[in-house]
Amino acid sequence: MRITVTAIKADVGSIGGHTRPSDELLSSVERFVKKNKAKAGLIDTYIGYTGDDIHILMSHKNGVNSSKVHKLAWDAFKAAADVAKGQGLYGAGQDLLKDSFSGNVKGMGPGVAEMEFEERPNEAFALITMDKTEPGAFNYPLYRLFCEPSANTGLIVNPKLASEVKLTVMDVMDNKKAEFSIPQDNFLIATVLMYPGRYVIDSVRNATDPILSATTDRLHNIGGTYVGKDDPAALIRLQKDFPATEEACSVFKTVHYVAGDTRGSHHMPLMPVKIKTAATANYCIPIVSALLFSMHEGKFTAHTDAFETPDWDYFRTKAVKKAEMMREQGFVHPATLIPEELEYSKGYRAMMGEARKRFK
Repeated sequence: MRITVTAIKADVGSIGGHTRPSDELLSSVERFVKKNKAKAGLIDTYIGYTGDDIHILMSHKNGVNSSKVHKLAWDAFKAAADVAKGQGLYGAGQDLLKDSFSGNVKGMGPGVAEMEFEERPNEAFALITMDKTEPGAFNYPLYRLFCEPSANTGLIVNPKLASEVKLTVMDVMDNKKAEFSIPQDNFLIATVLMYPGRYVIDSVRNATDPILSATTDRLHNIGGTYVGKDDPAALIRLQKDFPATEEACSVFKTVHYVAGDTRGSHHMPLMPVKIKTAATANYCIPIVSALLFSMHEGKFTAHTDAFETPDWDYFRTKAVKKAEMMREQGFVHPATLIPEELEYSKGYRAMMGEARKRFK
């Protein structure tokens, strides 16, 4: 049975700044999707949030880039944005960067990750969502997952994990893609992924199946100015010929430094959190959550939170400690991003313009 799983996410408003959507906002999305799911040909849905971003997960048989499926999500977010405006929520509709729907939501603001595949008898996958960071935040953990045996022993004990695997990277500045083979091109892949502000992982597949799909849109490239961090998401299939659940989740224990957090202009660690966690007011440490699903005949039979067990409290503490160390750096790079990556670069350029007048 061929099934498409589509995840579409957007920030359409949140409480008291960039924290979390209101209950009314979430309810409006749930009501809209429930009312219109049959019309869009959906089999099942799940709606949740990470920080201030709402994600809509959908299963169907319409294939990727389905106009019906994408329009449902777009209209649901548009309706929610109206609710957010009525509540006076911060950033109401901020990720909806176009005025009218044009076939699919790619390039319109919301992030999209989706895959079409032949469903296995015991299909397992994860929806991984981030807040207060950019698509390149996936570069290091996913490189370790698919290319680095020291992080993923499965690459050695299960040769199928590294057999005919292709990794596609997106150049988000020139809107071009390149395909690399694992493990033959591992050093080339590392070279490209070294600077995650421009080159980001788009997808991974083997000879017959898609394994991973990630959002890659950069909002400031669409809107022409800062409208918030991109807050990426990814779908990854798990077990057997794909990464084990534990392999896929463990790569986030590093709590590596990523671009983002307050005003989208700093480096801070990526903290694994429980699902439906608000963005932290502790200088907006970037967060990542992982929701694990089983699926049968397109129905989400059950889900569980990958980062809710007590051991993950240790890694949350690790992230806070790394965040404090970086904040001790103050405003000086590398605590603050380079000028080209500053999301508030106009303000910085204005200040530098005044400062340059003093140089003679």
